[in-house]
Amino acid sequence: MSLSFYSIHRFAVCLSRSRKASSPSLGVVSSSRSLLSTSSFSSPSPAIPQTPRVSVLLQPRPRPAPFLAANRCRQDSSSPASRLASTARTMSTATSQVVTATAGQRLAGKTILITGASAGIGQACALEFALAQPHDLRLILAARRVDTIREIAAAITKQVGDGVKILPLQLDVSKPDEVRTFVDKLPEEFKNIDVLINNAGGVRGVETAGNIAEADINVMFDTNVTGLINVTQAVLPIFFARPDGGAGDIVNIGSIAGREPYAGGSIYCATKAAVRSFTDSLRRETINTKIRVMEVDPGATETEFSVVRFRGDKAKADATYAGMEPLTAQDIAEVIVFNVTRRQNVVVADSLIFPTVQAGTGPANMYRKTA
Repeated sequence: MSLSFYSIHRFAVCLSRSRKASSPSLGVVSSSRSLLSTSSFSSPSPAIPQTPRVSVLLQPRPRPAPFLAANRCRQDSSSPASRLASTARTMSTATSQVVTATAGQRLAGKTILITGASAGIGQACALEFALAQPHDLRLILAARRVDTIREIAAAITKQVGDGVKILPLQLDVSKPDEVRTFVDKLPEEFKNIDVLINNAGGVRGVETAGNIAEADINVMFDTNVTGLINVTQAVLPIFFARPDGGAGDIVNIGSIAGREPYAGGSIYCATKAAVRSFTDSLRRETINTKIRVMEVDPGATETEFSVVRFRGDKAKADATYAGMEPLTAQDIAEVIVFNVTRRQNVVVADSLIFPTVQAGTGPANMYRKTA
């Protein structure tokens, strides 16, 4: 049996009047989407027989208009909507002050020093920076093999044109005397360095502790650690001479090995852990300036790295990456250029980069396809 709303309403009114006549004690009925229930009576009247519990939904009040809800939010600053609106206004004010620019625009007019630029990541960085800003850029390509750097410089000029000025610089970062004097010997056009890419480094052998040649230990520490620190100290006075306590970018190339040491790489891992500590300390020491200190840690990356590690044995070097697709030098260079071309107030302090088949160091963290 169906009842119209009018019939239900009439029944409720009659029932209420009957109760009032027989009992002075009634429950309170809410006027907002409330339920009228026989259980709300405090004491039943013997004149009216008990009926099963019945609930009748009264006509609801209309919802407040949207602008009324908004007004309540403005009056109640603790409401979530009010906080959200306040945050939106703050974000709008902040973003309106940010001047957007492309990577190329942020590189325009800058001078970039790249160590270890004759191969691998250093060489890839030189090309990637040139492609990002082919019209107004200066590159200092530093390495021991100056003839190779000249060839790289010529190839870049051929590809992007003469808008990128390139200075090939013969520099062995493991020799403190060379590092100490190279800045003063730079042509005036290249002295105002804006970005330092500390890429020079290397590894020798896979011997375990007790069997590591002293010469290999010295070469790795002199290049990877002492050389990086010395080059940084040679360039920092240029950065500190700028307003607001100083400005410039330093990107130190570390490694997953500096985070997760592995057997057969104790010295190399130790050098990269030292780079990580130096980088973190330097960032704290320059926090009151506009100098940005960043570290990029590649995972498995196929360059000359493994060929040098295995002392020229190309077959052993190739076996390192058998059954997998490693990163390339260009992959790392793209990340470095991205980090350097962020807005001045943004520091991509720490980047760890893996190929998709890697999750750490050691065979258990590398997936290889088998034939």
